[in-house]
Amino acid sequence: MSSELEVNSKTELNFGTIKQLQRGAQTALEMTTDALLTEVKNAQVMPFDTGSLQNENTFADYSSSSDGVTSLVSTTPYARRLYYHPEYSFHRDENAAAGGLWYDQWLKGGARQNFCSDTFAKLFKRVTGV
Repeated sequence: MSSELEVNSKTELNFGTIKQLQRGAQTALEMTTDALLTEVKNAQVMPFDTGSLQNENTFADYSSSSDGVTSLVSTTPYARRLYYHPEYSFHRDENAAAGGLWYDQWLKGGARQNFCSDTFAKLFKRVTGV
């Protein structure tokens, strides 16, 4: 004995709400990037001699945030060299945990790997109210 079941469904999309959620996601992403920069500075993991690398020459770049991408950018010519050479003898007078690979704690496998996803979720909820 076979029986056929026919189902019809109608879906209406609320494009205004979708756009509002997209804007909220972009705002939360930018706020998360700011929070990460603050977190990194507070953790005192970046090399600090005069403070120019950490304070004046590292910033949040939102130029692609509408595509879901933000970055922390260091513009000094020596930032890459310092980052990829943790064997250097870093001064720890100003930043107690200064060293190379200073973002590792926030990357997969690091002690703070969930910081960005957790922060984004909280900020998205606050910004959008969902």
